[in-house]
Amino acid sequence: MLTNVEHIGIAVRDLAASNDLFAKLLNVEPYKTETVASEGVATSFFQVNSESNGKQTKIELLEATSPDSPIAKFLEKKGEGIHHIAFEVDNILAEIERLKSEGFTVLNEVPKRGADNKLVCFLHPKGTNGVLIELCQEIKAS
Repeated sequence: MLTNVEHIGIAVRDLAASNDLFAKLLNVEPYKTETVASEGVATSFFQVNSESNGKQTKIELLEATSPDSPIAKFLEKKGEGIHHIAFEVDNILAEIERLKSEGFTVLNEVPKRGADNKLVCFLHPKGTNGVLIELCQEIKAS
């Protein structure tokens, strides 16, 4: 089950400049920056407004670190802007199976490690009205 909008991903050309812009806009500094080498991306995260359930929605800024990364291709084709909407799930494997049974195309049926200590998978935007959807599950400490 999709439990929460976990974050909104925004593709940017210059992460440092965009961090400054979003820090002014949201009146908070990014709480985390990291590079996900396997995806060719550098990211930063901002937490926004506390929800009644104690969870916060986040904004993730994404900058390409290689010219053949998915973010570089997105920027080349569409320019800066919203790249994806991520939903939190309790059980990513069960949710992948549920969505496949509903006819959605899952881009990576085996979840992979993403930024911010999450397992992630994506749904093809052709089946979601042109919006790339990410599913996120917190990686539990063992």
